Amino acid sequence: MAHAQTRLDVAAVGFDFDHTLGIDNKLERVAFLRLLETACTQGGTCLGSLAEEIERIDDLLARQRSGEFSIEAAVEHFVHERGADPAGYMEHYKQLCLHMVADFVIPEPGVREMLAALRARAVPYAILTNGWSPLQQRKAQRTGFDGPLVVSSDIGVQKPDAAAFQALAETLGAEPSRIAFVGDTPASDVAGAIAAGMHGVWFDAESVVYPKGIPAPTAVIHSLAELAALV
Repeated sequence: MAHAQTRLDVAAVGFDFDHTLGIDNKLERVAFLRLLETACTQGGTCLGSLAEEIERIDDLLARQRSGEFSIEAAVEHFVHERGADPAGYMEHYKQLCLHMVADFVIPEPGVREMLAALRARAVPYAILTNGWSPLQQRKAQRTGFDGPLVVSSDIGVQKPDAAAFQALAETLGAEPSRIAFVGDTPASDVAGAIAAGMHGVWFDAESVVYPKGIPAPTAVIHSLAELAALV
């Protein structure tokens, strides 16, 4: 495993968004809870206590972000499972999320300075994220991100699928071997990038244990400020 001080031979940088460039403070969990409230007032039924519902929502979102299914499928399943008609709920969910961005999304410390440093060195950068537009676009704008976004809902494939990383490479105009992809999730971000031929940089902001059984990251950083020394 490389140390953060070991410079990588890269021409461009890709980023995950959630828990890498910004924290959304469970924005989508809250949106699902509001869907639950609406569904239950329209003939639906809660499946348990509020704590149990939160646990189910978090599991559903984790599976969606891992690439198991789309956000549309997640909302439809959630509402249908609670005995309500899913029609109209997807648009309601999206509007809830968009309206909460300004209050919920907080930029990761140092993100604007890190992006400025990459711009000063003419290093292209872009975001590759499992999510949907325009939510991910609005989140990115909240952090001051000014590069292109490759969003799974737009390209029809999610990380860790190699096709998602190929779409990022095409957006950056660089060969995969010359791209460092920075993300917080070992399986979908780091291992996915490595499988696609990129450098997988693990953003470990919480000093957790890297899971066994998947490729080790090319490098590890604990703050975005460390990225400048890496690339």
